[in-house]
Amino acid sequence: MTPIRSTVKLSDGRELIYFDEEPDSGRSAFADKRELPPPPPASQLRYDPLVDEWIAVAAHRQTRTFLPPSDACPLCPTNSHFASEIPAPSYDVVVFENQFPSFSYREVPGGDITELTDMVPVKPGLGRCEVVCFTSDHNSSFGALTPSRVRTVIDALADRTAEMSQLPGVAQVFPFENRGVEIGVTLHHPHGQIYAYPMVPPRTAAMLRASRQHAGRTGGRNLYADVLAAEQEAKVRIIGANEHWTAYVPAAARWPFEVQIAPHRQVLDLPGLTDDERDAFGPLYLDVLHRFDGLFGKPMPYISAWHQAVVGEGRDLGYLHLQVFSIRRAADKLKYLAGSESAMGAFVSDVVPEKAAQLLRDAI
Repeated sequence: MTPIRSTVKLSDGRELIYFDEEPDSGRSAFADKRELPPPPPASQLRYDPLVDEWIAVAAHRQTRTFLPPSDACPLCPTNSHFASEIPAPSYDVVVFENQFPSFSYREVPGGDITELTDMVPVKPGLGRCEVVCFTSDHNSSFGALTPSRVRTVIDALADRTAEMSQLPGVAQVFPFENRGVEIGVTLHHPHGQIYAYPMVPPRTAAMLRASRQHAGRTGGRNLYADVLAAEQEAKVRIIGANEHWTAYVPAAARWPFEVQIAPHRQVLDLPGLTDDERDAFGPLYLDVLHRFDGLFGKPMPYISAWHQAVVGEGRDLGYLHLQVFSIRRAADKLKYLAGSESAMGAFVSDVVPEKAAQLLRDAI
């Protein structure tokens, strides 16, 4: 069942959207009674000519909420003791504009600045950042959701991808989840985020270059489709599969434990998934997350990242897939991005991908 969508405005003008699994929830009737300061201005984008990349400068994010106690969690429903970001006393899935966004369409500081030097142009960090709360249960996790709730989350992400892709200047929409203090989360409540980037991010740009080269060499074949087909044929790194999706460890995985989950046909983005594909995703993804937690018998820190097609040029080269990976390389060890990775962008993997795949298959 498609979730019922209702929209309200928070007291500072930000948008909040409920995605309800049952009709007539009445949640949109609850008003935000807090007195909040105006949202911060948009960030600033500065161009780095040495690597042909744009860097966002968002100094207001220094003051964002950091690991508050559970009774002051801004992602829990509002109650008689604490008014949170969600005015209603309960919710299924809810999405709202981030109070401390990396990108927005609000007033730009120093908007008349167009360059810092003749080599470093500057422009506003226009875009949008949203928070996605998967459940009202503060002590839960994505892996503890039901398949039907995962379907609601996917529908919400598809809704937001479609709408945010229409915003002026947006180059790509990126939904993701950070889990665990080891990753750097600032709120424990189960949640993800969505960034509507005003530029094509570096990894996507690299993937587009590789895809164009592959299409040129093969008469127009899609690179990701060919990689997926090769993994399905090799079988050794497959973690699980169903009629519509395959989960596998990439042959050249950068991270100690990394899995990609891809649909069996080329889909550009989440709105392009059929109902059957949306239903089939949840059980496989939940299985992968359970295997991550089972590896070392404790919650696994991870980043879960949806790679979607860009909005403009190169969109036809896209192939929707989810990348989920952890920096934990052993029960008591983390992989730090030290000299080679951080300074040079050259990854050195600590775990052989075939071994990682076997460990994940055995992890339940």
